[in-house]
Amino acid sequence: MSMKAAQWDPAQQKVVVNEVPKPSPGLGQFLVKLASASLCHSDLMSMAMPHEKPITIGHEGAGHIEEIHPTAENKGFKVGDAIGFTYIVDYCDDCEGCAVHNNHCLTKQSRVHGFDEPGLFAEYAAVDATSCIVLPGQLPPETSSPLFCGGITAFHCVDSCELTPGQWLVVIGCGGLGQLAVQYAKAMGFKVIGIDINDDILASVKEQGADAVLNSRTNANYVDEAKTIMDRGPNKGADAVAVFSAAAAAYKSAPPLVKLGGIIMVVGLPAEGVTFNALDIARGTYRIKGDSTGIPSRMKKAIDFTAKHQIKPEIEIHKSLDAVNGMVEKMKKGQLTKRQVVQFV
Repeated sequence: MSMKAAQWDPAQQKVVVNEVPKPSPGLGQFLVKLASASLCHSDLMSMAMPHEKPITIGHEGAGHIEEIHPTAENKGFKVGDAIGFTYIVDYCDDCEGCAVHNNHCLTKQSRVHGFDEPGLFAEYAAVDATSCIVLPGQLPPETSSPLFCGGITAFHCVDSCELTPGQWLVVIGCGGLGQLAVQYAKAMGFKVIGIDINDDILASVKEQGADAVLNSRTNANYVDEAKTIMDRGPNKGADAVAVFSAAAAAYKSAPPLVKLGGIIMVVGLPAEGVTFNALDIARGTYRIKGDSTGIPSRMKKAIDFTAKHQIKPEIEIHKSLDAVNGMVEKMKKGQLTKRQVVQFV
């Protein structure tokens, strides 16, 4: 049997919809009928790789279990369950590497949906049972795909900033992940300033609860204004600064915005990497941390919090895989203000 999938074609340098074989669940896997899949900025990283043939892209998905491999039975799931899942397959989930991130599995060669494993912009996908979670009723699979990279990442990053209610978090880069971070931070009781270069995005962030927003491109005094807004006394700056942008300039702006001894959270992934002043780190001017989707055992806290506080990503819904190429082109041009979701009907 075959199915439709949106694939990056390296020869044409575009996304095309192809008929591909329908997968079967392997050892320890479920076959999932996708209800939604969404575009993440890191999907562009896959498209920049030297693929020799078309590859199905996408690593954010949610759907329903259609088939359970015999080796994945009796794990708390049943056919028909609405589930979300992380994007890695073929990992042991038992070694020291997997305790850090399943990308680091030391006993198997783990693979990533949309990179070296067929991705989730497809009608069906085979996923590892240990990567899955049953969705609460408040989170329908038709709109929950953005949670399973962007949402979980945003939650973990905010949750790892070591803040207490009433403290200040500056979010640099208020695209899809940054907007979710603002919602999570406000639900945790933090004060938030959103910084971006797009006024439309900043307006959306303000609507989602940010205490203040500043445009770092058009406002040359945004650092001083941010410190004035926070009004923290002599130790000026935010208790934590989370950088969700992949721009090098965003990371350069982080140290001036954080208080003495505060945390800079690394989230966005610039192609050229990031550099911080070694002396500042050595003498505690600020601390550097980072986070991501993490390991599957961390998902429940994020998903339960999302459901309880009704955190919802700002999404634009498409009804066909034919829309994916246009989504990608707009992302490349920086024209997106919402998470792009394909719903399978």
